[in-house]
Amino acid sequence: MITVRVPLGERAYDVVIGHGARSELSALLPRSAQRAAIVTQSGIRLKIDPGLPGERFEIGHGEEHKTMQSVESLCRGFASMGLTRNDVVVSLGGGMVSDVAGFAAASWHRGVAVVHVTTTLVGMVDAAIGGKTGVNLPVYDHLNDRVGGKNLVGAYWQPVGVICDLDALSTLPARELRCGRGEMAKYHFLTGDDLLAMGEAERIARCVQIKADIVAGDEREGGRRALLNYGHTLAHALETETNYAIAHGEAVAIGLVYAAHLAQRLGRISDERVQQHYEVVSGAYELDTALPKVASRERLIALMGLDKKVLGDGLTFVLDGSNGVEVVAGVSPADALAALEDVH
Repeated sequence: MITVRVPLGERAYDVVIGHGARSELSALLPRSAQRAAIVTQSGIRLKIDPGLPGERFEIGHGEEHKTMQSVESLCRGFASMGLTRNDVVVSLGGGMVSDVAGFAAASWHRGVAVVHVTTTLVGMVDAAIGGKTGVNLPVYDHLNDRVGGKNLVGAYWQPVGVICDLDALSTLPARELRCGRGEMAKYHFLTGDDLLAMGEAERIARCVQIKADIVAGDEREGGRRALLNYGHTLAHALETETNYAIAHGEAVAIGLVYAAHLAQRLGRISDERVQQHYEVVSGAYELDTALPKVASRERLIALMGLDKKVLGDGLTFVLDGSNGVEVVAGVSPADALAALEDVH
């Protein structure tokens, strides 16, 4: 077992990583908890025993169920079972489950403890760590020019513990593993670490440690935490435009090479650094990098303009550069549009 501490003062918590890590679940639960509400989805094979009485609640599969309606349904279930502020919510599933369950936990009685038992690679290296929760808003653009998007409604609500049981990875479909590799790829560019030289458990633990260190210094994304969104600006636009037919990690993979091309156009990095992005994303992790055939490039630019990171005029991206990856505001739509043509 490898344990990584997320250092947030009195709200610090452990992330336990390893095969059979679910055996540590009861040790992470609050001592006050008398009941556990387990939020999961059908088909998840990993079995857990929180050691407390409680009830199990299932949410639907797919981004169309990552909604306020799902949160309301969970909260009604919490009310029915008599869940109190001293009890605990346990999420069992991937990033969607931890996002929805975490938001429901943050909302119920204005905050009840949550522990995430994450069963996907995306959840282990990203979604379950750091306290971001949220749901999507539907896109209404074709009706009345209003546009929703991904994770626009949510809260920061740190878990009291996270379990990354590597046994779960052997049960995942190939596409789920690809999604995790898309998120993992971004960490190659946030530090100089040779992640490819590490074993599976050590690599996952190092990704968790990188995120934990960033979250500890900027919990609510006022600055440095935005670096964790490297590759995500185009990724979220692609997800929205395709109605989530392209999965998150797949979109991030494309977003990473796009961000590299944009940085090169702005004179921030060399052609060789762009090639390094392809070597990691396409070469090492065997992910597709070509831009899918979606609506017009101008439409993608418009969607990227709705990103939560946008600061002032122009577009805002997380971009590589001589000083490392950083947030860059005021990028012209013309440059952003031209970089889309470079992606291959």
